[in-house]
Amino acid sequence: MTPSAPSTSPAFDLTGKVALVTGCDTGLGQGMALALARAGADVVGVNLSEPRETIARMAETGRRFVDVRANLSDVAVIPDVMSRAVAALGRVDILVNNAGIIRREDALKFSEKDWDDVMNLNVKTVFFMSQAAARQFIAQGSGGKIINIASMLSFQGGIRVPSYTASKSGVMGITRLMANEWAAQRINVNAIAPGYMATNNTAQLRADESRNQAILERIPAGRWGTPDDLAGPVVFLASQAADYVNGYTLAVDGGWLAR
Repeated sequence: MTPSAPSTSPAFDLTGKVALVTGCDTGLGQGMALALARAGADVVGVNLSEPRETIARMAETGRRFVDVRANLSDVAVIPDVMSRAVAALGRVDILVNNAGIIRREDALKFSEKDWDDVMNLNVKTVFFMSQAAARQFIAQGSGGKIINIASMLSFQGGIRVPSYTASKSGVMGITRLMANEWAAQRINVNAIAPGYMATNNTAQLRADESRNQAILERIPAGRWGTPDDLAGPVVFLASQAADYVNGYTLAVDGGWLAR
């Protein structure tokens, strides 16, 4: 299929760019990968299992999609992931650190394994993936964009998700740190903090009628978010339009934090 010209203004045009998106087999990651492709980027998707639906939907955009399998909970795989991306598409210009997990349990009962599993993928891997991308950007002499996925729990404490809260607070902090160090290299590091989104991670909350209703009543927009709600923000932060945006965490939350 011949790629169609992106229907975006020049500042948002990602034609010729390569985006590496982790955890894009479903949900928010899939939505962001598709949005970047529709803006003109070719995409490397890094997933634990085959992203069949993403592959099918990506074909409709006319952009190239490279399927890379890796267990990102082990940072030892990161050099190989980056090498495979560059070998397939010649470069990497954009990194979206979306892969993450959540474990729910009362803080008094929370296990060390659930702490370590979440912290390793949600913050340790985010840092070392970003480090690998920054090194690649510098080697290319091109600068680049890193977009981390934070959370409402980067700002708030939540309940029954101690390691998730710690990890997402950490994501916001290291986003600032990396922006401070790498902005002079023309590397922009920012984050998106999704609000309450209708994804696999929130299935338990949405299935609980009382919790679901309580959450909806607190969201000024009156609805759960969807992957489409992140399309504009991720394209903006990945594009030339955000060249002077550094170290910022953008809440996409239907007004949750304003309440």
